This record gives sequence, C-alpha cells and structure tokens, in this order.
Amino acid sequence: MYINIEKAIKLIKESSADALILSNEANMHYMCAFSPSEGYVLIFKDGSAYHIVDSRYTETAQKHAEKTKLSVIEINTLFTDEIKRLCEKHSAKRIIFENESISLKRYNTLKTALEGAEFIELGDRLMRIRNRKEPFEIELMKKANAIAEKSFLELLNHVKPGKSEKELASYFDYLMAKNGSYGLSFDTILLTGKNTSMPHGVPSDDKIKNGDFVLFDFGATYEGYHSDMTRTVAVGNATDVMKEMYALVLKAQIAGIRAFNAGVKCADVYKASYDVLNEKDMAQYFRHGLGHGVGLEIHEGFNASPRSEDTYEDGNCTSIEPGIYLPDKFGIRIEDVLWLSPRGRENLSKVTKELIIL
Repeated sequence: MYINIEKAIKLIKESSADALILSNEANMHYMCAFSPSEGYVLIFKDGSAYHIVDSRYTETAQKHAEKTKLSVIEINTLFTDEIKRLCEKHSAKRIIFENESISLKRYNTLKTALEGAEFIELGDRLMRIRNRKEPFEIELMKKANAIAEKSFLELLNHVKPGKSEKELASYFDYLMAKNGSYGLSFDTILLTGKNTSMPHGVPSDDKIKNGDFVLFDFGATYEGYHSDMTRTVAVGNATDVMKEMYALVLKAQIAGIRAFNAGVKCADVYKASYDVLNEKDMAQYFRHGLGHGVGLEIHEGFNASPRSEDTYEDGNCTSIEPGIYLPDKFGIRIEDVLWLSPRGRENLSKVTKELIIL
C-alpha cells in the first residue's frame, strides 16, 4: 500500500472515525500523486481507498493509481452520489473532513448527501503529517531546486545595465520551463535598485543600473513539489555599506540555519537570526518571518516566526530567509530550503551565498 495512504488510515483509526474525505488539491496530491483541480479522495478505515474523478482526469488518475493503488471511479452523475454510495457500502458514519479549507457550500452539500453522518474536523493533523517529509518527497524537491538553480545561473549571464525587471523576470520563467519545471512555485520576484527594499515587490519596467543590487526570489516545481530560493547580487560594483549589510544578512541566515533542529521551537529559530541583526541595530528592518514550510504547497506546515507556538520535528522542511529592507536605498534577502533528515540537517540549496558582483 502507498505509504501516504497508510498514514491516512492510521489517522482515521486514531480519530475513531470510519473515513477521511479530501478535496483540497494539495491533500489529494499527497494521496493520488498528482494535482487534480476537482474531485475527491475517499479513504476508509478498512484500507479501501478511492479517487473519484470526472472524465477529464480518468486516464491520468488511472496512470498514477499504478503506484498509489487507489481505486479510480469516474462519475456519471454527481460526485456526492458516488460518495454517498461508497459510504453506505463501507458503513461509514463518522467522517473526517477538511474544515480548514472546504467551502461552506461544499460542506453543506456533503452534509445533505450524507444525512445522519457525523462530521469530524481534520484541523491541522494532515498538515502535520505532510510536514514530515519522506525521502522520496525530498528527491522531488531536489529536482525542482536543481531546475531553478540551473535557470538562475543561466539568467545571470543576461543581468546587466539597461535590462528591465519585467524583461528578466519573464526570461527567468521561460528558462525554468525550458529546464523542466512543471510550473512556477509563485510569481517570480525580480527587483533592482531601490525596489529591492520591498520584500514582495512586483517586477516593473525599471531598468538595472551600475551599482544596483538585484534581488531574485524564485521557485520551480517538479511533480507537484516546490522549490524556493532567494539570492541578491550586485551589478558592476558594491559600496562598502552594501557589502557590510550583505555580510550581516548572511551571518543572520547562517545563525538561523544552525538553530534549525528537531526539538527546537520555531520562534527560537527566528530569534537566532533576529538577534544577529539586532546586535547591529538592523532588526528593525527585518519585516517578515524567518521561514515557512515548503512541499506540495509553497507555504505549508510550520513558520519560523516570533508568533509561532510550534516545535520543529524530524522530517520538517523549511525555508530560512532573513532580510533587511532600507526604504529608498536597497534590500537584501538570502534564502535556502532546509530538511531535517534522518542523518541531520540538510541544505537543499546549492548556489553560492557569497556576494556575486556581475
């Protein structure tokens, strides 16, 4: 049996439930190994597991079922008709549902179809299971990362004065597709000059000038899994202040990486980087969390933030991305993705973090 379905069955039994019903795209992917935009995965405590699809996805679902062993059912009427039939077949009365992502309309439709069933909230339990990555998942993330990094290094040959943010961002997206990405993890962030002080700025028609920082935040996907990386480079030259601030952000990132271990509070990992910046009175310019979980979604699982009450566990995968953003001057961010493997912490990001001056 597919390991992720085994985990779902264990969750059902631990909840004293009869079934788990999933319609969230990432949660379905976790069970069926691809990302259908519509459909349901229905798993029962006796080990029976179904992927209910319409005709758009039948062939794809059957192909992936060779690995997952899900029983693929193509609907002829309504999804809820098939769900009702299967729940009656397996005498399922207590059903776990995705209370954190399901729409009210879909919830009411299921409640009507499964009249008399007890609905149990899934909460963040499946998220916590997904947050502990298996080695095969990390291999897919490494492939996504390798595509993104290869594309980044190719792009650097085109980063020069006179090129606009939009032009380079579009070419970057093309390079990632050409090199094998299934899609973008998120809209590519490519900023230059003063625009780099906006943590999530949008590429504009502004053009690179000599002496500018250029900030790249980018990610590719491979078989549903995401990569995420940020690098900041200088064009032509960098002032002593730019070099000093870059070295400080890198020092803060290294501190955060070293703090990232199983059993450590997420807030303490954030604090490790924050304290480095605070020593130089620059923490006031660090305006976001230190990192977020990465996997089938670009943001999933735990966040390294001062507000988090979570504690990292073996198998967790997170970004570590401190930055400083000086309004009307420049911004710097450096980001890697780390995994707490059975052998210890592993950095999935391979591109140098020494300051590159093009």
